[in-house]
Amino acid sequence: MKELSDGRIGDWVIYKNNQLIGFNKPPALAVQQDKTEDKSLHQLAEIYCKSRLFLIHRLDRPASGAILFAKSKSALVSLNAQFQGRSLKKTYLAVVKNRPPEKEGVLIHFLLKNQKLNQTISFEKEEAGTKKAELKYKLIGSIENYHLLEIDLTTGRHHQIRAQLAAIGCPIKGDVKYGFKRRNKNRSIHLHAWKLAFHHPVSGEQVELVATPPKEVVWDAFFENS
Repeated sequence: MKELSDGRIGDWVIYKNNQLIGFNKPPALAVQQDKTEDKSLHQLAEIYCKSRLFLIHRLDRPASGAILFAKSKSALVSLNAQFQGRSLKKTYLAVVKNRPPEKEGVLIHFLLKNQKLNQTISFEKEEAGTKKAELKYKLIGSIENYHLLEIDLTTGRHHQIRAQLAAIGCPIKGDVKYGFKRRNKNRSIHLHAWKLAFHHPVSGEQVELVATPPKEVVWDAFFENS
């Protein structure tokens, strides 16, 4: 896969035990097999583990960051319950060109997925077929041309962060589908699943995975002094 230059899959592992394995997915790699012939992270991870893995959650192909797989059905059931009960917490980073109107805030929209275009439309008020979407954002850094937002999801909708940030005039860098003017070279977008917090399915211990953003000039500009 020519678009991937982030090393071997073993280098992407950020968490591993008998129940679970977590990866820091590079941008432009599909989590699940899609209509292209490219191998997905799921397929590569099963080759790496030499066993069947169960997908717990998803991440858009152009984005990067933490992805967790279960090694057993019991672990899958436990993590699915945490997702549904909203005890599992996901924190994202997004790079945007335009500074949001407030330094931090809560965004609430009503989203409608267009299956044909694989795109989500945002509405200010509830419309037929829409689902409520809510997230919290905080401005945590700025450089000459871009701003870095930390985002906590309250709900988990299709393309939620991308659609909601676009709705307030802050499309994510590289995300031409949601209004950014130019693509990134590798068709990635500057959206990164940064942290994933959950309870271990057996011990109940609180676990937090932290996935480092990709090595890339804009991400590096925000993190070089951190």
